[in-house]
Amino acid sequence: MTKDRLYLFDTTLRDGAQTNGLDFSVEDKILIAGILDDLGIDYVEGGYPGANPTDDAFFKEKRTKKATFTAFGMTKRAGRSVENDPGVQALINAASDAICFVAKSWDYHVDVALGCTNEENLEGIAESVKATNAAGKVAMVDCEHFFDGYKANRAYALDCVKTAYEAGARWVILCDTNGGTLPHEITQIVEDVLTLVPGTHIGIHAHNDTEQAVANSLAAVRAGVRQIQGTLNGIGERCGNANLITLIPTLKLKEEFADQFEIGVPDEKLVELTSISRGFDELLNKAPDRHSPYVGASAFATKAGIHASAILKDPQTYEHVDPALVGNHRKVLVSNQAGMSNLIDELKRMGIVVEKSDPRLVDLLSIVKEREAHGYAYEGASASLELLARRHLGSVPEYFKIESFRVMVERRHNANGDLVTLSEAVVKIWLDGEKLMSVAEATGPVNALDLALRKDLGRLQGKIDDLELVDYKVRILNGGTDAITRVLIESRDGAGHRWFTVGVSENIVDASFQALLDSITFKLLKYS
Repeated sequence: MTKDRLYLFDTTLRDGAQTNGLDFSVEDKILIAGILDDLGIDYVEGGYPGANPTDDAFFKEKRTKKATFTAFGMTKRAGRSVENDPGVQALINAASDAICFVAKSWDYHVDVALGCTNEENLEGIAESVKATNAAGKVAMVDCEHFFDGYKANRAYALDCVKTAYEAGARWVILCDTNGGTLPHEITQIVEDVLTLVPGTHIGIHAHNDTEQAVANSLAAVRAGVRQIQGTLNGIGERCGNANLITLIPTLKLKEEFADQFEIGVPDEKLVELTSISRGFDELLNKAPDRHSPYVGASAFATKAGIHASAILKDPQTYEHVDPALVGNHRKVLVSNQAGMSNLIDELKRMGIVVEKSDPRLVDLLSIVKEREAHGYAYEGASASLELLARRHLGSVPEYFKIESFRVMVERRHNANGDLVTLSEAVVKIWLDGEKLMSVAEATGPVNALDLALRKDLGRLQGKIDDLELVDYKVRILNGGTDAITRVLIESRDGAGHRWFTVGVSENIVDASFQALLDSITFKLLKYS
């Protein structure tokens, strides 16, 4: 059976770059384009040449080897020719293989945003496409606000699509720009479009404002479109775009799509999805979403004891796909809902060999459940759980011993006369029979405590020099000024290892110190 070809269009570097707080450098864009090219994406949209210095520099040369390198910009403006339109000429002169024009397809926007007639807008679409083809480049048209425009004026929205196609556009993309269209509407409208233009020339561009960008993209494919636009990890303005990291494995692993379609991402690249997703978040300096489908740290995590028992017998009982296919792995969590199966599997993952009949397992499970009843959350802090397990089983060295720590907070005027609040921390430890004391000052008490604790560990200092705290989260578990506080810390080292530790106390500084201490101890135990 011959499969239909689905084409993947990535707009991470253009539409994704509109994410709040995100700013790609030229070097970032070159790196990301290479990742997408290597993954097997068909079209890589790099940005908007002529709009800013970064995109101008990026489009001075082609940045992909296999993918169609695509520039983005506006169609010809009303009242001038394509030769006299600086925007169109910047696109034609850019070092790209293709141009994706954004065109208004909602007559309301033509009037309000462009200030021209409907006919002038259609002329701009046609002339821009023809100029692109004449320049030897692939022409595409993003019909902006298409679905809202269709609902407001079906005839004009369809005219925009027909005009682009008849002018020679390789692809005409239907954009759910505001992200408010639902899957059943996508299906109905796409089927109508396909009575005028073949699906082999139609694409879908879905936004995630109702959290249905992936569902809408799949609905469009089922209805007949053959190009899907999206971004890595679904980034984009407002609520983001369709997530290619979710779409790719769905298209390749779910029978309804895998039996009918083929995409440019080969099987051997599918297993890199988890590392690509998390590496991309690392580039953005953000913590990966643990609950991301397919690639999240919790995507194949099981917490309930009865589920764990079943999944260890046959993973298909609670897994929709094999996590190894996307480069992820199964995780059986140990928590207050856990059974012995969870604990044994987690110890095995940690590399702790213990017989099932070992009576210490029963005690360890009781300790875990008791501590979780007091506020600890080990499913999110596997490093602290491993230290707890190894200590109970007698295999964690006492690298150093804490004698005491003290934190002081002082509000005072600085040398410039400004009122500032500073914290000073003092940590005393015993190491190799010697008492060491470190003092550090910082803007906050936890920061000062962290600096003091890691300031002088004697002969161990060199082993923690590359330790870095990536994330710090605080949760108040009950009300009142005497509330129980849980602190979760994410750490990493120069080799790229990441681990999570937890501390719980009525005192936020004490809870933080517990998590900090576990972080250092885990680093010394596992990665030094």
